[in-house]
Amino acid sequence: MVKKVTQATGATSAGATPAEAMFAADEASRALGIELLEQGEGTAVLRMAVTPAMVNGHGIAHGGYLFLLADSAFACNSHGPVTVAAGADIDFVAPAYEGDVLVATARERTRFGRSGIYDVSVLRGDEVVAEFRGRSRSIRGTTTKESR
Repeated sequence: MVKKVTQATGATSAGATPAEAMFAADEASRALGIELLEQGEGTAVLRMAVTPAMVNGHGIAHGGYLFLLADSAFACNSHGPVTVAAGADIDFVAPAYEGDVLVATARERTRFGRSGIYDVSVLRGDEVVAEFRGRSRSIRGTTTKESR
């Protein structure tokens, strides 16, 4: 089931889903104006407007910001256990420009054991800007030290 998030910046109430709680604590994404629009088990939709500070010397959005948006969507499609990125790749398909509003949609492809594979499409309207594939790993405890 996909849940539309009522507050674009994420829920902070006791009834928040794991993805909403994680996003509410994600200062990096929220400081860039990224909004969590929808989330559910294995899926999430986030939105970000490209600001002047995100544009590189070529006059296009810096790829690091596109990666960050996709990575944030990847992180928000949570089933509940603490899960971290084990690796990720991105393909930049088209440039994004200042003022563009980008939407990242993450979808779970498969889970096996404590691992998973997720695809994230970053779009400007109907045009694909980037395709991201993330590999996740659920950790045994609530801190990375416990996963060693």
